[in-house]
Amino acid sequence: MIRGGVVTRGSRALVTADKGNGPLCVRSNAYVGAGPVVHRLAPYRLDREAAGEMDIEDIDVFIGIDVGKSEHWATALSRDGRKVLDRALPNDEERLRALYKKLADHGNLLVVVDQPATIGALAVAVAQDMGITVGYLPGLSMRRIADLTPGSAKTDAKDAAVIVQAARTMPHTLRAISTSDEDAAALSMLTGFDLDLARQVNQTANRVRGLYTQIHPALERVLGPWLEHDAILEVIAAWPTPAKLKSAGKARIDARLKKHGCRRHATWAGQIVSALELQSVTVAGTNAAAVVLPHLARQLIALHAQRADVAARVETLVQAHPLYQVLTSMPGIGVRTSAVFLAETLGKTFDTGAQLASYAGLAPVTRRSGSSIRGEHVSHGGNKRLKRAMFLSAFASLRSDPVSRAYYQRKRDQGKRHNQAVLALAHRRILTLHAMIRNHTLYTPQPATKLPTTA
Repeated sequence: MIRGGVVTRGSRALVTADKGNGPLCVRSNAYVGAGPVVHRLAPYRLDREAAGEMDIEDIDVFIGIDVGKSEHWATALSRDGRKVLDRALPNDEERLRALYKKLADHGNLLVVVDQPATIGALAVAVAQDMGITVGYLPGLSMRRIADLTPGSAKTDAKDAAVIVQAARTMPHTLRAISTSDEDAAALSMLTGFDLDLARQVNQTANRVRGLYTQIHPALERVLGPWLEHDAILEVIAAWPTPAKLKSAGKARIDARLKKHGCRRHATWAGQIVSALELQSVTVAGTNAAAVVLPHLARQLIALHAQRADVAARVETLVQAHPLYQVLTSMPGIGVRTSAVFLAETLGKTFDTGAQLASYAGLAPVTRRSGSSIRGEHVSHGGNKRLKRAMFLSAFASLRSDPVSRAYYQRKRDQGKRHNQAVLALAHRRILTLHAMIRNHTLYTPQPATKLPTTA
């Protein structure tokens, strides 16, 4: 959650915002309300809930749960620090309900976990279903508190004790967990699966290119860049080796490419045949490659189909989100980047753009000690998925957004390497993105003409 705005539904609205004076923070007058979803400005709320802090004034029993795959460890303390419970707890709905119901006899409960998703999702869902307040202790905070705890042992019981003590004595370290959002959970799961598929696509494509580099380098130079096209993969599956491609001939290769939707089928068939003429010797291992390559080609076709199916489902979810229009108005941010951004920031509070940049691992880290150590370096922490998505979107924006390109070039002129300049650009863009979401305005590099409001 980014403070400063609420989402409402109704008629159309015109909002204006000042996003600062930097290269990517320009004044804009943006018409946002195109459609049934309208973003209206609201004043800041300064209460604890809006700031992301948990109110524990009415809590009587604090339950810290160190979640596990098959069983958790639960430790419960009363408000005065008296231990109410300290034992293993199976990851089972019936046992979780029984525990919560038993502890509810002592008063209002607060359940705190170290992982609200994945293996901790059931414990959180059961507590929410019973109307119990739920929070989580971020991993970095937990590690820092654990370092101050006596003893060097690492056990589930100790971790649960750290969690429950933090909940009782340091509520500012906790983060509230709102009621489960099915769309948000789906986005998180689908984007994670899409990332796994992308890695498999790269791995399989590299394997195909490696085999062709071994048996026929000239053919690899032609086929390698086209492996994202299923028509080429169908050709490889049918005639995987240079000898079989020669035997098939240009006409049959052309016909198969055309059958599977290749627009440049004649040109590509000609280039494949031309590459075959550049090598006459048969390299050892070609026969084995004839067995492996069709399987790899079929795997790539299946992976492409799976990614397309996931992308369609993600697109449906993202387009229905109130912030879709705002996010995609920034060059370089499409459906996949929007999905990752929404999935990774859901339920989290960022009062400033700097907090969002730090969470994404894009804020520079200062190193200073006396007069001998001074400078800044790239953060190696933060949310890896969000950092990767913002880095790739910044890189993509270099081709379509002159403002991003100018900022990148300025950083290069200052002596920064390519990756450093792109990271600096990603940092600047996420600050702008925070301002856009906070004020519910569209991105525009130039002042736009203010549109008249409608009745």
